[in-house]
Amino acid sequence: MQEKGKISVSMMCVSLDLTMDYLKAFERNNIELLHIDVMDGTFVPNITIGVDYVKQLRKITNIPLDFHFMVEKPEEKMPWFDIRKGDWVSVHWESTKHIDKCMQYIKEIGARPVIALNPGTPLSVIEEIYDYLDGVLLLSVNPGFAGQKIIPSVIKKVARLHEHLKEIGREDITIFADGNMSNENAKLMYNAGARIFVAGTSSIVKDTIEGVDERIASKRKSIGY
Repeated sequence: MQEKGKISVSMMCVSLDLTMDYLKAFERNNIELLHIDVMDGTFVPNITIGVDYVKQLRKITNIPLDFHFMVEKPEEKMPWFDIRKGDWVSVHWESTKHIDKCMQYIKEIGARPVIALNPGTPLSVIEEIYDYLDGVLLLSVNPGFAGQKIIPSVIKKVARLHEHLKEIGREDITIFADGNMSNENAKLMYNAGARIFVAGTSSIVKDTIEGVDERIASKRKSIGY
């Protein structure tokens, strides 16, 4: 029987005035993770969640965090954040010359290292760092902004990675799918081998809290429930 997928809700998509309402909904629906997109305006053309937001978020929810660092020199900036034991932490291969240093740091603080790859970056670049990894995040849009159309070829990329991980005996490495994870796209990614799904405006987060329980239930049906 296939493992059921998990949901990581994109907090940059949640309007500030609805944050508490959404967090209550996430807690009663047992949402597994909150996705924290950290963008610096240099590695990607946007600036999003910062240090103080994370500190405040920690005060109002116990849902574990799933950090996604889209920043130049993440090895210098990760220590600014309140990363805790058990959190997932994604760092882009394209963002640093010292990816092994980043992965080592994440492991040393008790968090779970994840390598993130842009849509056009080949899987071959991560061959030398499998020993560090708990996860691989494959972006199906170019990073920087929500609401983009999916790049269909990434579905095949997920399938190739899934098969490769089985071949090398590393099925313990979790594949993340991030970028226009509508229920339809999430189902395709789930069938290809992804198991953690970043959910934002394409499925769960809207400009109203009304219907959120139903939206979460629909998302779960698309990822193996």
